[in-house]
Amino acid sequence: MALEDYEHDSLRCTRCSYCKWIPWESMRHPDFMQGCPSVGRYDWHAYAAGGKFNMALSLMKGRIDYTDAFLDAVYRCQMDGSCDVSCKSVQDIEPLQSMQELRIKCVQDGQGNPAHMLTVEGLKKEDNMMQRLKADRGKWAEGLPVKDLTKEKAKVVYHAGCKYAFDEELWPTVRGGLTLLMKAGIDVGIMGRDEACCGGRAYEMGYLGELIKYAEHNKETFKTAGVETLVTPCSDGYQTFKVLYDKIGQKLDIEVLHITEYIHRLIKEGKIKLTKKVPLTVTYHDPCHLGRLAEPWIHWKGKEVKVLGQMIVHDPPKKYRRGANGVYDIPRDILRSIPGLKLVEMYRIRESAWCCGAGGGVKDAYPDFAIWTGAERLKEAKAVGAKAIVSTCPWCTRNFMDTVKETAEKIEVYDIIELVQKAI
Repeated sequence: MALEDYEHDSLRCTRCSYCKWIPWESMRHPDFMQGCPSVGRYDWHAYAAGGKFNMALSLMKGRIDYTDAFLDAVYRCQMDGSCDVSCKSVQDIEPLQSMQELRIKCVQDGQGNPAHMLTVEGLKKEDNMMQRLKADRGKWAEGLPVKDLTKEKAKVVYHAGCKYAFDEELWPTVRGGLTLLMKAGIDVGIMGRDEACCGGRAYEMGYLGELIKYAEHNKETFKTAGVETLVTPCSDGYQTFKVLYDKIGQKLDIEVLHITEYIHRLIKEGKIKLTKKVPLTVTYHDPCHLGRLAEPWIHWKGKEVKVLGQMIVHDPPKKYRRGANGVYDIPRDILRSIPGLKLVEMYRIRESAWCCGAGGGVKDAYPDFAIWTGAERLKEAKAVGAKAIVSTCPWCTRNFMDTVKETAEKIEVYDIIELVQKAI
């Protein structure tokens, strides 16, 4: 696809501004009705999906050119998909895909974000998004008696992901997830220093070529390793392996599971038993990449047809991803199965969840915006009486931890892996 393929969507956008809010049927509290962090922070239509439809159309028609203000609106966006869910509750167009293609065009035209360019240069050199040495990628697992898939075979590959592999403060969590699998008797291995980036975050920044490159590499790597199942504790990686690879025609030939899905399976099989009480009131934060963005990709081939020379319809009818088929129930089921733990829900949940703030390259380029967005989520968590916020993504966890440090909010931050460990 290309930006031009969404010209009709740009024309069909009614400029209703519904993209700025969560769907009305999901609104539960007047203080927590916004869905778009960009508009919430910058309060200007250009930062909304409807504004970007305007900008994209004007760019395609040659009415405007790139400016600093144009690029600021393009990149100060988490690409979290809230606008996409809301828009599709009133009409069938593709704001998120149009915004993705707009970023790809910006990069192709030499208009990439400078901070993103540095990150991607590091990716090209060291195969990770953290600008760290590739040789150090496997250090997080040192001392664990786990199989090295570059030397021996296993049925399951545990893919840590860039953030977990290099953020030392998060190492106990990623090690804990792997330890849970090993103690449950799972035949699991890791790629260690040979593990590579999934390519998903670079794609969100507008670098399509990096997604294609790593999709091809990882697909061949997993095939050579002979694994049957990929398990990852990283929601970004999960969405990339399961959805984005399929989107670009590189669907993996193996089962792809987020670690919460695998833990849930092991609990049902009796291989993980949660018996210890964890007396804590928590709320669950739906990561965008495990929630609405993780909905399976829907392939469609057909053509747009004008009825009566005016109304555009799809032949055959086109099915749309509306965010409802992400991974929502399983993490909550795990939390509810922990003795002594009380789960309270925030006002914006599931496909209407507020982003943590770290997505779309915002954490790299605009850390102050990432913290602001995280702070809004922590306010919501405290508003429902939670003493801790729990997520299932290292990027969410890291941004919430950073936000707590910056704002001195009194709330604990956990990954679900940590709570499962406490309950065993």
